Amino acid sequence: MIGHIFARVKLGSPLKAGFMEAEAVVDTGATLTVIPSRLAEELGLEPTGEAVVNTGAGLLKLPRSRAWVEVEGKSEVIPVLVSDVIDRVLIGVTALEILGLTVDPIAGKLKEWTLLLY
Repeated sequence: MIGHIFARVKLGSPLKAGFMEAEAVVDTGATLTVIPSRLAEELGLEPTGEAVVNTGAGLLKLPRSRAWVEVEGKSEVIPVLVSDVIDRVLIGVTALEILGLTVDPIAGKLKEWTLLLY
């Protein structure tokens, strides 16, 4: 059984006006990527709405935004949640799918994956 999978990521505003690097946890149990509030503020991410999410601590209402994210050399602007509760970047399954990545449970790392058309 593998433990946590970590990935070095680059995060930025959708316009790529600047970016920062962070160590992220890859969480295949999370739908969307989560960025801590302090990082979102530093990047100048603008709220685009709110989402109610189910967590181990119960339901939370979190701001939604969009961010430029690069993982394993693949990048795209993706939907993200901004949290003042979660203190680290979490890469969710939607980001993995958008970027054409998947978790290799044997090697304990990310690998390229074929996007599905239908």
